[in-house]
Amino acid sequence: MGHDGTKEGTNEGTNEGMANARGSGETGLCILGSTGSIGTQTLQIVDALPGRFDVRYLVANRNAGLLVEQALRYQPIAVACVDPGAYTEVKHALAGSGIEVIGGADSPVELAERTDATVVVAAIVGFAGLRPVIAALSRGATVALANKETLVAAGNIVMPLAARRPGSLLPVDSEHSAIFQCLQGEQSEGVERIILTASGGPFRERALETFGAIDVSEALAHPNWEMGAKITIDSATMMNKGLEVIEARWLFDCGADRIDVLIHPQSIVHSLVEFTDGSTKAQLGEPDMRVPIQYALTYPERIAAPNPRIDWSERSRLDFLSPDPIRYPCLDLAYAALRRGGTAPAALNAANEVAVAQFLSGRIRFVDIAPVIEHVMERVDFDPEPGLDVLVAVDAEARRLAEEQKPKGPH
Repeated sequence: MGHDGTKEGTNEGTNEGMANARGSGETGLCILGSTGSIGTQTLQIVDALPGRFDVRYLVANRNAGLLVEQALRYQPIAVACVDPGAYTEVKHALAGSGIEVIGGADSPVELAERTDATVVVAAIVGFAGLRPVIAALSRGATVALANKETLVAAGNIVMPLAARRPGSLLPVDSEHSAIFQCLQGEQSEGVERIILTASGGPFRERALETFGAIDVSEALAHPNWEMGAKITIDSATMMNKGLEVIEARWLFDCGADRIDVLIHPQSIVHSLVEFTDGSTKAQLGEPDMRVPIQYALTYPERIAAPNPRIDWSERSRLDFLSPDPIRYPCLDLAYAALRRGGTAPAALNAANEVAVAQFLSGRIRFVDIAPVIEHVMERVDFDPEPGLDVLVAVDAEARRLAEEQKPKGPH
């Protein structure tokens, strides 16, 4: 469909027919968010494992130039671009290529529904990634989930869909991939506690009295990982860890009282699982997202790849410490939302998305992010057992309330 809701393809025939002409032995991929950090690293894995994957569908928001470059290189059946202006640019650039181009808010769902892509990489950031994941799971696809907000906002809807076919929802976040790997071969009743590790972000040792002066460039300077802007800010506030706690609750059927967070500055131990007999398993590796992405794409196999190895002779220590609630108030807000349940996590997520965008655009300070979220959580309508329509409405209401909130103090 075009950005006005009409379909404007640049080729003819069904996607099934076109797929038959492609490599039948390759796994068909649909990459939602192909121009972002996870999407581009997924394509690096495709390059590193030739003959293993067939890139059939690519979805981006507004990065028209990179989407066109990817399309010309990987020759997918179709691409989608959500932003109207970017859609027009992509459609013009790919005219005559034989690649179908669609656009509009529903275009990610349309490509996620196409049955010839057996694996869907869900890397669209934020609540916008929810409907495509539901569409993919509903048709029986395997979803490699990098969009934590999907389970944060709608775990009660997504997990029953995933339960229809065990193994259809595979975590891509390094922390959840680590837990997933540690649980292989284990019985659920033997799990006592899950421990998510966090780098602590760039402000782990910064003086608290200087937080009011934090600027965007400082918050985007993550010490260990290269990520998109939104998740990098979430790492600085530790909201990313809060969202991961909620995600872990759904992925591993584990209550809030059995999920802990530890700051681990080296980012080598990606998470741990403690068992009832007193033993603990941990998954370790250099901070490189290609490892958990590849594990999700090739599960249950482990395929040799040139990803970096740990030089243990250079690793003299691994440190762990509890997060300071004064330094990281967003983490406590996420735990509170998880314990309340219902629509509270969806409201938390929506308010955080708005607050982070406001900080990135210079409208609020770094220290205003948590108060904006708390304000919204106190005022948004609550439903203990929401359906999808209610979650969509709460998301919209929370965004409106966050936009209306005025920061306190000097800016």
